[in-house]
Amino acid sequence: MRTTLAALVAVCLVSVSALAWSSSRQVRPASSTATAPVSVEEALKALRHDLQAGRTDIIARNVSLTPEQAGKFWPVFEKYQKEQSAIMDAQMKGIQQYAEKLDTLDDPGALGLMKAHLDRDQQMVALRRTWLAEFQKVLPAKLAVRVIQIDRRISLAHQVEFSSQIPLVQ
Repeated sequence: MRTTLAALVAVCLVSVSALAWSSSRQVRPASSTATAPVSVEEALKALRHDLQAGRTDIIARNVSLTPEQAGKFWPVFEKYQKEQSAIMDAQMKGIQQYAEKLDTLDDPGALGLMKAHLDRDQQMVALRRTWLAEFQKVLPAKLAVRVIQIDRRISLAHQVEFSSQIPLVQ
């Protein structure tokens, strides 16, 4: 199952790196990891970092901000990403747990993993609701909504990619 997780991380890193590479860096440059991860934990941390950097680049390309708006928005967005990172880390650890237990997963274990996954989905929705209001404090409503729309689309695309690499429960 470590092979499955390694494949998942590799596919995601390649796709996110390609996405970040093709993005123009309008307001903030994204940094990429210079060294190859050595452990699963480091790989997951690198994946989250690349996902967040790619997300920032995509939002920068698709949300036109004045210099004044950008100066107010990006620090707020950075705080949002820190909270989002905690949920993403939990999601990556959940995937890792699933991969490690896949061969021995019983009914209660499968239900527990799925309930935890759905709880993290709810946490992400609640986070977006909270931060939409925060973004509206520094951006006009339409721009704040656009940021959340883009963030959500990125998340949905990543979820499709992740889930297509994860075997279904048997």
